[in-house]
Amino acid sequence: MLQNIRDTPHWDVIIIGGGATGLGTALDAATREYSTLLVEQLDFAKGTSSRSTKLVHGGVRYLAQGNLSLVMHALKERGRLLRNAPHLAHTQQFIVPVYSFLTKWFYFLGLAFYDFLSIGWGIGRTRLLSKKKTIAALPLIKTGNLKGGIQYTDGQFDDSRLCIDLAATAHRYGATILNYAAVTALTKNDKGQITGVVIHDAINREQYSLTANTVINATGVFAHAVMAMDDPEMPDSIAPSQGVHLVIEMDKFQSKQALMVPKTTDGRVLFAVPWHHKVIVGTTDTPVENISTEPKPLEEEIQFIIDNYNIYASQPISMRDVKSVYVGLRPLVKKKGAGQNTSMISRDHTILVSASGLITITGGKWTTYRRMAADVLNHAIQMGKLPKKQAVTATLPIGKWGWPIDFTTHWHLYGTNARLIQELMKENKEWSYHLHPLYPYTQAEVIWFVRNEMAQTVEDVLARRIRLLLLDAKAAVEAAPLVAALMQKELNQTKEWKDAQVLNFSNLAKQYIL
Repeated sequence: MLQNIRDTPHWDVIIIGGGATGLGTALDAATREYSTLLVEQLDFAKGTSSRSTKLVHGGVRYLAQGNLSLVMHALKERGRLLRNAPHLAHTQQFIVPVYSFLTKWFYFLGLAFYDFLSIGWGIGRTRLLSKKKTIAALPLIKTGNLKGGIQYTDGQFDDSRLCIDLAATAHRYGATILNYAAVTALTKNDKGQITGVVIHDAINREQYSLTANTVINATGVFAHAVMAMDDPEMPDSIAPSQGVHLVIEMDKFQSKQALMVPKTTDGRVLFAVPWHHKVIVGTTDTPVENISTEPKPLEEEIQFIIDNYNIYASQPISMRDVKSVYVGLRPLVKKKGAGQNTSMISRDHTILVSASGLITITGGKWTTYRRMAADVLNHAIQMGKLPKKQAVTATLPIGKWGWPIDFTTHWHLYGTNARLIQELMKENKEWSYHLHPLYPYTQAEVIWFVRNEMAQTVEDVLARRIRLLLLDAKAAVEAAPLVAALMQKELNQTKEWKDAQVLNFSNLAKQYIL
């Protein structure tokens, strides 16, 4: 990747930001045969893109808000993602428990309409459930006054693994993708128009000055920092909101079907969703002033999730039951009249073009990343910055996969690359051993991540290449020394590097542990 940068002073498209939107844009640009460079200041999916609720959905809540356009677009994109990356995205059944006959019909009709909006892209019919069938589906649901439930189907995925596959697929089509490379300045001509970027590579401490036909800012919640680099007087258009998620053991939930609470005490939707043999419970929608690459949960947010979950659970949970807590920041776009309630700000995406020609795309949601990418490139074409070419990503397979896909083990996450990872075990017998006795991840996977997925730190491996930090933060800390030792040898690093990696990761993991 670095050699490509050294050999290519000029690009059609330079994308800043290695999350869902940036990587989706890189894949779209590369498949339109534009020369494409994407740079990310930290690791791919380091921010919001690895901290979602893991749902590929139209958004039931947005339906209640009357945003039919967003829901319909998202439902179509849900269908495309399930088809294009079936090793990472699959259907998931949800149950809405109801405690009055009036609400039972109200939510049934609403979810039936949700199905109707997905016409041509439907993945399962909404059904009314009796009280008996609701209890059979959710054994630990509170049964007092329970009138039954509604079952509907949505999508679920592994967010950061999808980012890795987007990066790999974009590279396969010719894109250059680089993590740990920050844009430190935007270059302009004598007319004040942006001509390129200055990049600092944190790994080899080198600097590169490159030119481009168009520069796209896809940095999500950090978009304003890049816009301010272009114009220090630019008013901040981002209204960041944080969503907290708690991860609990499956025995506290005991169902393969997910729970959807349509109205919490603050009017939001709450989910409890099985994921990688754990259960994710969330989320919140709290406006925040200061943004960080490692946002911290507020104690009242954690308590809010626990309290609202316990309203429906016959076996209440407490903070002791939380295996990990993680926080994502939503890059919502400020709207007049929205006030402080970020839950009411639209999840539609916004494209902003500065006087100097910087194109910023922000807002949106994970499910619609592909549509966002197509929109921003079409915008650049309309501005005359790129030759007109059609997007081909609607039917483009992401990653490498083939049928049948075996979901009984974690190997499905790698598609057909799983066989190549397992081949590494022949290179060194110890690489077939597990990283932690309670989890299936092997040493061979760490070697693969370093050789083929640009993993540079222990955090890259344990937080995003595998999801152990999110699933069980204490277990991740216990696995860190072994991961660091494997990476030290593979990257030809020093003992000091290894010790610093373990210390840094252990300090990071503290805020994931209650």
